[in-house]
Amino acid sequence: MNPYDHRKTLSQYQLIRLPQVKELTGLGKSTIYRLIDEGDFPKQVPLGARSVVWVKSQVEDWCLSKVKLAHG
Repeated sequence: MNPYDHRKTLSQYQLIRLPQVKELTGLGKSTIYRLIDEGDFPKQVPLGARSVVWVKSQVEDWCLSKVKLAHG
């Protein structure tokens, strides 16, 4: 097994917080949570009682899907 394959797998599960999600998407907090409620944005992952994160690759995939829709 290639040792770099393990890193690639780990990077798919890199966790990011809301400020990074906002930066990647250009969306505001209320829009992100509205889209989650509508089922049109990746759900957050709870880490604790008051802490949530998102899986970076899921947010990036969402961004790419929006670009593909815009460009047919």
